[in-house]
Amino acid sequence: MQQNKYDDSGFFEKYSSMPRSVGGLEAAGEWSTFRAMLPDLRGKRVLDLGCGFGWHCRYARENQAKSVIGVDLSENMLERARTMTDDPHIEYRRLGIEDIDFAAGEFDTVISSLALHYVEDFEAICRKIHRCLDDKGSFVFSVEHPIFTALAAQDWHYNSEGEKLHWPVDNYHQEGPRQARFLDNDVVKYHRTVATQMNALIASGFTITKLSELQPTQEMLDSHPAWQEEVRRPMFLLVAAVKS
Repeated sequence: MQQNKYDDSGFFEKYSSMPRSVGGLEAAGEWSTFRAMLPDLRGKRVLDLGCGFGWHCRYARENQAKSVIGVDLSENMLERARTMTDDPHIEYRRLGIEDIDFAAGEFDTVISSLALHYVEDFEAICRKIHRCLDDKGSFVFSVEHPIFTALAAQDWHYNSEGEKLHWPVDNYHQEGPRQARFLDNDVVKYHRTVATQMNALIASGFTITKLSELQPTQEMLDSHPAWQEEVRRPMFLLVAAVKS
């Protein structure tokens, strides 16, 4: 079942006040790593799955992409993206990620940021992406790390004084939906192991070229002490692959 929490006015208001929603890509801690995994975008036809406010779409055009299509299920997201975009070479479409049906070889690069863990059938999406990519096209995406999604609570284990003792991991190999809390709302995320995701890419015809579990740099730790938590457990998994 597709979720569209972002068209709920209260949820969207809370999301809009998040630092990454206000500050854009530079306010997203994983951005520098994600950016380094992207191919040269000059002259490329780009598809952004789960485009949100269109930050990645605009970045692609700023880096001389030929054209960009951003898809999202939320009309609130797309309305905000259109308001923030003044570029005839960027097109936004209201469409669920599961429903994409683009022509074979229509794109050179497909990107997706923190959206695919909301999709139930990851391998089906990989096959669709492989089909719509031109030969040797790139697929770069980020998701919440399986260590982060394994338990629906997505929280630390605390002692009686409220100190964060450790991040619990359980039922790791029991894949499927997890009802988590995000911005004081229940949302369904789909937990799948690292192996399942990598094997789905390989089975769909991709060659994996780079993985990142986003280990914070000393610079990140110095500028944002909260990143110390990411040393203790990974929150993000970033993947770059090319069409074989």
